[in-house]
Amino acid sequence: MASTRPTLSGPRHAVSAGHYLAASAGAAVLEAGGNAVDAGCAAGIALGVVLPDLVNVGGVAPILIRMADGTVETIAGLGHWPRSLPPDIFMREHGGKIPNGVRRTVVPAAPDAWITALERHGTMGFGDVAQYAIRYAGEGFAVFPLLAETVALHLADYQKYPSNAAIYLPGGKPPEVGSRFVQSDLARTLSYMVAEEKRAAAKGGRMAGLAAAHAAFYRGDIAREIVKFIQAEGGFLSMEDMEGFRSRLEPAVQKPWRGHTLLTCGPWCQGPALAEALLLMERAGFSGMAHNSADYLHLLTECVKIAMADREYHFGDPLFTQVPLDGLLSTDHLDARIAQIDPKRAHPTMYDPLLGQGKPADGPQRTDLPKVEADTSYVAVVDRWGNAFSATPSDGSWNSPVVPGLGLVPSNRGSQSRPDAAHPSGVAPGKRPRLTPNPAMLVTEDGGVMPFGTPGGDVQIQAMLQVMLNVFHFGMELQDAIEAPRLASYAFPSSFAPFDYFPGRIAVEARIPQSVRDDLAARGHEVKEWPEMTWLAGSVEAVMSDPKVGLVRAGADPRRPAYAIAG
Repeated sequence: MASTRPTLSGPRHAVSAGHYLAASAGAAVLEAGGNAVDAGCAAGIALGVVLPDLVNVGGVAPILIRMADGTVETIAGLGHWPRSLPPDIFMREHGGKIPNGVRRTVVPAAPDAWITALERHGTMGFGDVAQYAIRYAGEGFAVFPLLAETVALHLADYQKYPSNAAIYLPGGKPPEVGSRFVQSDLARTLSYMVAEEKRAAAKGGRMAGLAAAHAAFYRGDIAREIVKFIQAEGGFLSMEDMEGFRSRLEPAVQKPWRGHTLLTCGPWCQGPALAEALLLMERAGFSGMAHNSADYLHLLTECVKIAMADREYHFGDPLFTQVPLDGLLSTDHLDARIAQIDPKRAHPTMYDPLLGQGKPADGPQRTDLPKVEADTSYVAVVDRWGNAFSATPSDGSWNSPVVPGLGLVPSNRGSQSRPDAAHPSGVAPGKRPRLTPNPAMLVTEDGGVMPFGTPGGDVQIQAMLQVMLNVFHFGMELQDAIEAPRLASYAFPSSFAPFDYFPGRIAVEARIPQSVRDDLAARGHEVKEWPEMTWLAGSVEAVMSDPKVGLVRAGADPRRPAYAIAG
């Protein structure tokens, strides 16, 4: 099936992002001489403006960087729970649930993540890369269908908070497609950070300016306004939490595969589950299977279910949780897991733990279609020098209040912690939630690099795995690989409260033939039909350098308003 767009190629660089204005911001920085880190930060900050329902300027922003000299680093971009949070509060006061509102707030990490990336590997200042976000916030941009749909779907949630309604419900109703969406308060907030940077940089240079922009958010007026509001609303975030915050710098998980090397972030997010699913597929043996055949999709589904079961039983903040990552990715464990797969029958529920102790799935079991939120976005960049940037910023704007006057929601990512502290990703003061956003890269055997990622919650690693195999096993062009029909499993507890669990459930885009869907159903999968192409299946963006011909290629997923630019 032909793709709707071509794979783009350029001799110097390329960027792919979840919205065309964010891609434009990244491309402008590249053309101005910035490197991949500068461009990725520009696009990433812009995503918090032009996708305000899916990404928040005060949210999360996990980043994976590979410099041309081979240096690899992850910047967690994920805040921790307030240190004064009573660890039993959700079990004791909220019936074992994490409620909407300020009590799900963790330290907002995205501004720190962007600035940290610029400090360590960039060449530009905060104002240089934030200027595009400021312009889009102050001057506005056109409302696109998914934004209108998301706000309308969460109308009651936006109405609940007057500060949210003032921005997201102009005239008291959801914005109309094609209308101009303006965020004046957010433009002023970012402009204040830039003004503080300019004053400091005039005396001390670029690094002093970046430090001042960081201080403006985490120790200055912005921090004080955030903390005052959160505490007035019954939350626990303090100035001590804000002032002492810096994103953790952690090594990437690196796994060889067919001469390539897959890079993911650590088990504080779901990234290592992508590596496990890929290695399971390889050791199980799928080389003779046709693309999107029943045999192939059955095996892929079972490998994903195993990787997600291991995620459920083991993944969490490594500072608080002992994660047996080496064991989970070892050949002994992989082979033991493969032995559990029946090529003719779907496992009826979630796979049991093999390593250590694990609790059975405790999420509510449902029979309707999965309730998937439109959440998160993504940006990939490769520059003319071979540096690569991969980031998955996130956090929605309907389940927590906007801080009046600032135009942003302090990160509500606490929704991905379990209320029960005994769970590997259970809530605890100072602990990070287990994050679904997980930027990745593949370093190719010929010396190229492919940063890639997607929004989609628990669908993320599943969409990423299918696109990666489409390119590197089935030999598809990048854009064809992105647009090819996909499926997703839900046979494990959701990462989002209330942690719904759908035993045996898969959802399949309708372009996959009915005969294949019928075969999967006959094997015991509970098959639910998606439309032919849906944002529920993720929105994969990818950029790939091709050293053999000296080009950088890029693709973007039409399932959302994502676009790529090459130059």
